[in-house]
Amino acid sequence: MTGTGPLLQVENLKVAYPIRSSILLRKTGENVAVSDVNFELSAGQTVGLVGESGSGKSTVARTVIGLVKPSAGRIRFDGQDITDYSPRQLKSVRRQMQMIFQDPQASLNPRLTVRDIIAEGWRVHPGLVARSRWTAEVKELLERVGLNPDYSDRYPHQFSGGQRQRIGIARALALRPKLIICDEAVSALDVSVQAQVLNLLDDLQRELNLAYLFISHDLSVVEHICDRVMVLNRGVVVEEGTAVELFENPQDEYTKRLFAAVPVVRPWLEQTP
Repeated sequence: MTGTGPLLQVENLKVAYPIRSSILLRKTGENVAVSDVNFELSAGQTVGLVGESGSGKSTVARTVIGLVKPSAGRIRFDGQDITDYSPRQLKSVRRQMQMIFQDPQASLNPRLTVRDIIAEGWRVHPGLVARSRWTAEVKELLERVGLNPDYSDRYPHQFSGGQRQRIGIARALALRPKLIICDEAVSALDVSVQAQVLNLLDDLQRELNLAYLFISHDLSVVEHICDRVMVLNRGVVVEEGTAVELFENPQDEYTKRLFAAVPVVRPWLEQTP
């Protein structure tokens, strides 16, 4: 980190979309997606965002990474205030913030080989990895995420869902990020495969001191992987605390209802690390 403070600081974040009249397109109001969200995330830490569909989880993630402009509030990353950065200024920042998406099949270009998918970021950010090292670096990344390095010339359709998500993780790691946003990163996977990917994320965090912003509706996954958890309801944080505190003693009525409505299954407890 550049500074001594948290890697990511989000202060009083608000995201609102204008409501316009159908005739003159005048603004008649606003639809508030996120309101007054505050949190910090340090290197090596995982903060979870949970809530029902439409609660604002993904809006927070997209705003942090710069895909959505905040209506109010500040976002600081690695000591820099990036709230008002232009797309050009955000380019270097985004290299250090990567995303793992919900659907590994949809997030990988079916016309590219695994090698080209992983190397794509190096084309956007020249100088990060010498071109002469691309093939070797791709194989090292595949091996790091538990895939056969000789599979680099294969296409996404030749892999299972869990393997495709590992490719997505390798693509994120290729740019040597400090923060990875996991947007429902294991929800599309079978339960047993979820456990394998979660264990992989745990291992990578310990090895590389990565920070994760982990978005999920699966509370058992959140309980397993997150250090701190924020509960969102209609764009507002109604409760936050350590994972242990929230799961053992939730205080807010919405949190209690949310936790009570979801069966908690912990398949990773039976997995070999």
